[in-house]
Amino acid sequence: MDKKRHITIFTTASLPWLTGTAVNPLFRAAYLANLDERKVTLVVPWLKLKDQEHVYPNNITFDSPQEQENYVRQWLHERTGLKSNFEMRFYPGRFSLHKRSILALGDITEVIPDEKADVAVLEEPEHLTWYHHGKRWKTKFRLVVGVVHTNYLEYVRREKNGEFQAFLLKYMNNWVVYIYCHRVIRLSAATQELPRSIICNVHGVNPKFLETGAKKREQQQDGIEPFTKGAYYIGKMVWSKGYKELLKLLSDHQNELQGLEVDLYGSGEDSTQVAEAAKKLNITVRVFPGRDHTDPLFHDYKVFLNPSTTDVVCTTTAEALAMGKIVVCANHPSNEFFKQFPNCRTYDTSDEFVKETCKALQDQPAPQTDAQLHTLSWEAATERFLESAQLDSEVKKMAKSPSKKLLASTSINVGKNLEDASAMIHHVGTAFLTKEPDEEMLQKVGLPVSAKKQSNPSRKWAF
Repeated sequence: MDKKRHITIFTTASLPWLTGTAVNPLFRAAYLANLDERKVTLVVPWLKLKDQEHVYPNNITFDSPQEQENYVRQWLHERTGLKSNFEMRFYPGRFSLHKRSILALGDITEVIPDEKADVAVLEEPEHLTWYHHGKRWKTKFRLVVGVVHTNYLEYVRREKNGEFQAFLLKYMNNWVVYIYCHRVIRLSAATQELPRSIICNVHGVNPKFLETGAKKREQQQDGIEPFTKGAYYIGKMVWSKGYKELLKLLSDHQNELQGLEVDLYGSGEDSTQVAEAAKKLNITVRVFPGRDHTDPLFHDYKVFLNPSTTDVVCTTTAEALAMGKIVVCANHPSNEFFKQFPNCRTYDTSDEFVKETCKALQDQPAPQTDAQLHTLSWEAATERFLESAQLDSEVKKMAKSPSKKLLASTSINVGKNLEDASAMIHHVGTAFLTKEPDEEMLQKVGLPVSAKKQSNPSRKWAF
């Protein structure tokens, strides 16, 4: 193997879906590859046309993975100016309407040749392993690092029989992460406790937001009013993304907030209901379709309102802070990272929300320092990731132990340890849940049709 570490980043979504697990792993791949010390491969899902039409906005669809890859690289270059020094591959996926997310088809470890299988980064390790049926991640890769993006327990609690579902899901998440990951990074304490995990925000913001923040600071220094608009919120327009909480806060305090105007931007399954609820308020709440947060339309807003408590680390909150705005958000573990910034105002009660919102609209944001802007950058986030993942030290530590590759080629006593036994149980269990890609999907992503047979539950599984 090449002397350079080879990092493969697997994630659960891809552009043009502007969700956190599409955008943040893409930036991570770009900035890791830009260090020129490692080889990096980004692996994203490929969807059939009917799923693309349901997931991707503005009627954007692709006939081939190469076409989508070109779109992704162009989008990245426009926002960072970086060369795409990483390789990009696709695995077969499908969109689940029930779960509102993309699920892998078959054994996605097959996308990476064995000779390139060094370090795997699983963005959303629970999601990627719930239905995983194939070669064990720890067998295929020398080191597996999970990055936990999503507070799944909070989402399922909002569904029917939510507490019971959350109870089961908590143990399932612990189980699959224990089986498949050597090390786990939780973006904030808003996520559940997981085996071998630490808490560190390893995400940054698009450089365009930092450029906007720097310009706003210059305007402040020159005595120019940098912000001429009031309050806004942007996010996927589903009730669970903070819209329910925000509209309730505004409804409960209409008298105290007379004169307040709030603009909401988002697209999603609950857009119509959100717009209808906003019309019933006595204060002005305007609802607009979703837009890219880098749009100059947002530059002049002074206050970003975000009452969401389902996020782990809210990307749009970080972006608003980077642009120099005041952020009013809930005092919640997901916002702990943001409390270090003077322009972050938190509240515990609805009365405090009113107080902080009114004060924020009257105040001028504190100018960002160079150090604060750097903390929000992807350069700093990459440094935090490398420190938290401890790639080199972990691989060296494992190299001193008996080779797992040797174990993979011999007959293993399943009862050797609890982890191996648990992995076998999960492997057998997912044989009945995992869906396989058809020949068309395999050909599209460049996998041999024989790979479909290899992932059949009857084949011998290597630990």
